[in-house]
Amino acid sequence: MIVSMIVAVSQNGAIGKDGGVPWHLTDDLKNFKRVTMGHHLIVGRVTYETIGRPLRGRRMVIITRDADYQAEGCEVVNSLEAALALAEGRGDEVAFVAGGAQIYNLAMPQATRIYYTEVQAEVDADTFFPAFDPDQWEKIEAVAYSAGDGNDHDFVIKLLDKK
Repeated sequence: MIVSMIVAVSQNGAIGKDGGVPWHLTDDLKNFKRVTMGHHLIVGRVTYETIGRPLRGRRMVIITRDADYQAEGCEVVNSLEAALALAEGRGDEVAFVAGGAQIYNLAMPQATRIYYTEVQAEVDADTFFPAFDPDQWEKIEAVAYSAGDGNDHDFVIKLLDKK
């Protein structure tokens, strides 16, 4: 099974502010939906609560230390390993890790692919993507988008595979 991370990151490494995303990128959201549709989407509890609901067409798996946590229409597990085992056990060929920072940090050693949206801005934030060595990743493709038409900033969606 391919362990993929999907993330949008500003030039200063930001991914979040006050429990939300510090930008709106319509084209990135469309890409997120297209890429993750039909797969397991693994998120931490805080990220899930920011989203607020299961996303249609995906199997949401929430990682939390709260043994009593429940979310209708979602699977709840207590570790990344359990989330990945669940996805693999159901025959998913690709599982997507979609945040937050703690979950990305846990997944980085196991990830073999990153759908990396590079937001062309520096933004005020309180949550950051973990540092990683770009030399360990090969850029497979990159598509640039311009600000406007629902995109707050210019950005590039990159597909990175671990070397």
